[in-house]
Amino acid sequence: MLSADDDIAIATYLSEALAAGDAGHFQEALGTVARARGMGGVAEVSGLGRESLYKALRPGAHPRFDTVQRVLSALGVHLIVQAGKA
Repeated sequence: MLSADDDIAIATYLSEALAAGDAGHFQEALGTVARARGMGGVAEVSGLGRESLYKALRPGAHPRFDTVQRVLSALGVHLIVQAGKA
């Protein structure tokens, strides 16, 4: 079970979802974490409206990259780009 208070577990969970290479899977994971932390609080910290946040993280949505970044920042995590195998 994912603990909403464990930043390392959240970062690992989101990193693994992103590494899977499926945008929908990552979006689902991001929504899971946002709901665990509380959508109202995440919306407030990210500067997004609560309804906008729900819409951005619903299945099949295509949130803008800046929206994803704002949500990640509100969750206390960020993306890191590193060299990989081609």
